[in-house]
Amino acid sequence: MTGIEELLRPELRGRSPYGAPQLDVEVQLNTNESSYPVPDEVVAAVLAELERDLGGLNRYPDREFAELRSALGTYLAKQSGIHPREESIWAGNGSNEVLQHLVLAFGGSGRTALGFTPAYSMHPILTETLGMRWVDGQRDATTFDLAVDSAVTQAKGVDPHLVFLCSPNNPTGSALPFDVIEAMLVAAPRALVVVDEAYAEFARPGTRSALELVADHPRLVVTRTMSKAFTLAGGRLGYLVADPAVVDALRLVRLPYHLSTPTQTIARVALEHADALLGTVEAIKTQRDRLVGELSAMGLAPVPSDANFVLFGGLADAASTFQGLLDRGVLVRDVGIPHHLRVTAGTPEETSRFLTAMAELVPTHAARKETP
Repeated sequence: MTGIEELLRPELRGRSPYGAPQLDVEVQLNTNESSYPVPDEVVAAVLAELERDLGGLNRYPDREFAELRSALGTYLAKQSGIHPREESIWAGNGSNEVLQHLVLAFGGSGRTALGFTPAYSMHPILTETLGMRWVDGQRDATTFDLAVDSAVTQAKGVDPHLVFLCSPNNPTGSALPFDVIEAMLVAAPRALVVVDEAYAEFARPGTRSALELVADHPRLVVTRTMSKAFTLAGGRLGYLVADPAVVDALRLVRLPYHLSTPTQTIARVALEHADALLGTVEAIKTQRDRLVGELSAMGLAPVPSDANFVLFGGLADAASTFQGLLDRGVLVRDVGIPHHLRVTAGTPEETSRFLTAMAELVPTHAARKETP
């Protein structure tokens, strides 16, 4: 009898699924979720709306999620000063599904996607599992920056059909120089250029959003999520802004009625209470900056961050430090970059727990510095 492994598509054999450890520890700082619960007033408002909806679950949800698109447009106009048309907005069950829709519509066999490592690991996973060729572009090996000249040279050499940019970048946390985005639109003339802005709300003052360019560039797509700043990781709502022709193409590949009525309601009510939900963003940014400062003082090498997490290097062995933190009740993320770990900015108490644990570990876990 033929084994399941032999029935599996050849390109999937031997692969590991995406997933961060979900462990029952006191301090969970590994998946960039918010450590703050949804405010009671928002919970009450969502429950009231859901109670109204439940009796109508015998009917399919609004396939075009019109009210949600309107609410997303209103939020973006207030948050960024940019007023996207409703026909330019698309949503899915988390930004991963939105990204999947893009690859389904604009990728496929015989086409190539380009990204710049280290970046969000789902970009190559989505493209390769859906039949595209992935090209692993590179950033500066020390700073993890992506310079315009380097990005342009790499793009011209690949001539991709899809380009993935991440700003702020995950896992490094740094925002992308704005001219890289503009240059990529020229250097990759047949590509859909996707800028993943999942952490945009945490960016430091003065950081520009690619939303500024969408109206003038029909091949530019900006994706965002409500999982991070909106404290709604469990709600699973991501969205994008793009030319209406791109949105029309996504209708060809989405599953029927892909956004459930409860999902649409939760997201819409959350957007109506955006000020309450985003009220913790500044507190999280304070802890993020605290992490950068105190890790630097320990002699480690954190990367200045525009996200809600900090990547830090200077470790002799990342896996050993990861385990040492876990033994002390603190879960962080090993993202596979040698000598580095990533930690989410949590509450002040959680940040203190992490920093106390790191202070205990540094004497034996920091990489030895070579003397001149």
